[in-house]
Amino acid sequence: MARLDDKVAVVTGGASGIGLAAAKNFIENGAKVVIADFNTELGEKVAKEFGASAIFVKTDVAIEDDIIKLIDTTVATFGKIDIVVASAGIGGGPGDIVNSTMEQWDKVTAIDYTGVFLTNKYAIKQMLDQGTGGSVINIASMFGLVAAPGNVHYTGAKGGVVNITRAAGVAYAKEGIRVNAVCPGVIDTPLNTAEVKKMWESRHPMGRLGTVEEVASLINFLASDEATFMTGASIAIDGGYTAV
Repeated sequence: MARLDDKVAVVTGGASGIGLAAAKNFIENGAKVVIADFNTELGEKVAKEFGASAIFVKTDVAIEDDIIKLIDTTVATFGKIDIVVASAGIGGGPGDIVNSTMEQWDKVTAIDYTGVFLTNKYAIKQMLDQGTGGSVINIASMFGLVAAPGNVHYTGAKGGVVNITRAAGVAYAKEGIRVNAVCPGVIDTPLNTAEVKKMWESRHPMGRLGTVEEVASLINFLASDEATFMTGASIAIDGGYTAV
């Protein structure tokens, strides 16, 4: 048997970057996957490539009705939800607390913070209704653990994700619903420009960026039954950045 046989996973932001890598990893390990993404073209392409084990649901994670539809569609198609990865996110561009704009703040927090709240809320509600537990993995950031002074909207949102994870992980621990967060360093994804990637390579003690496959491996572990005594944890995968 594969590690995630008979599991059903929902991955927001699943059409690219870390979300796509996590979805691919899940498929390879026997799970059925729902790709939730705002990009219809990419989402449909990914689901088609994955075949019968995947579907695509267009989702704006900042819209409550979209999240409700996502959960309902998943259950209608596959009968249950075992795993949810809240991976949808944006960077928002630079801005310290004085020079950032309300437009930046509202846009980033809507997706990176409120989107995680809504995804957790309705995923956990479904898992409670099922009564069989489950695993929620939130994608935070190393900047949820330490500050990014030049990007207050992003670091604020990701810090919020870390605390949502703690709160939800403790609240539903006795129901067998585990909520953990992954806190990546700068990862080689389309979200980061070539200039940003070059700048950050030297800032990680390992002297390189992380890969989406490395992050997906950690997500897979947290989703699996091998991590059943873990909840409320936020785990850095950052090449040593937050250890210095």
